[in-house]
Amino acid sequence: MIQPSRPRRRPMADINVVPYIDVTLVLLIIFMVTAPLLQNGVDVDLPQAEANPVAVEPETPPVIVTVTADGSCHLDWEGAPEVVSPESLLVKVTAILRHKPKTQVLVAGDSTVAYGKVVEIMAALRQAGVSKVGLLTRPPTP
Repeated sequence: MIQPSRPRRRPMADINVVPYIDVTLVLLIIFMVTAPLLQNGVDVDLPQAEANPVAVEPETPPVIVTVTADGSCHLDWEGAPEVVSPESLLVKVTAILRHKPKTQVLVAGDSTVAYGKVVEIMAALRQAGVSKVGLLTRPPTP
């Protein structure tokens, strides 16, 4: 007895992208939920002063140099703050300004830190080519 021949299946040349779209959607949702949680910073007790807010351009985030109460220096730019020495601060800020010359530089000094330490950091920023340095403060409490 001869069996009827079944038609041969031809290989499918199309890629099924539905699973890839599902994975992409899940990753997108995960990143959207976790992105606000990644806001890192260094806790400092900023001095109080009446000042006008500094205009920050959204397309170029500012470089924030934080001087903590113990005198350590932290560099925060597009990521988690990292502890730096004044010498490495000079190198890193120079590289940032070479890449994006219109980047603002802000210094956040703890209210208990010695004035000379903040001036030392500002001098290192001046050597790095920063022409204008903003100082971060808190608005006074009524």
